[in-house]
Amino acid sequence: MTTITRGSCLCGNVSYEVVGDLRPICLCHCSQCRKASGHYTAATSAPISNITIEGASLKWFDSSTYARRGFCDSCGSRLFYDPLGEKRLAIFCGSIDGDPGVSIDSQIFVEEKGDYYATPDVKVVNQSELGWSVGSDDAG
Repeated sequence: MTTITRGSCLCGNVSYEVVGDLRPICLCHCSQCRKASGHYTAATSAPISNITIEGASLKWFDSSTYARRGFCDSCGSRLFYDPLGEKRLAIFCGSIDGDPGVSIDSQIFVEEKGDYYATPDVKVVNQSELGWSVGSDDAG
């Protein structure tokens, strides 16, 4: 049976559907994710070809020379991290409706974590272990 995951922004102007399995959740402590989210980011990903996105409110911010971040320009919800040239799109877990069917299994860029929190007891991996080939200072 094929897994279907749905999600949306806070106001509902942007929605998406993923057909197929999601990658286990990775926490990112990089400075860009912390500044963009207000804390560290929890993200999963799927092949771009498995994702359908709807809504004219989706806007993209070029956060570096090798990645952009998708958000709703009506409510400000962060939805996606798109490492340019990759075949996968990261999906911010807070935007998923219901149980994503995956759990946290790793974290990256713990050396950049904020001074105000301790990292969870989850294995630390290198970004390359997640299948991304983008620059090392922008994890998603």
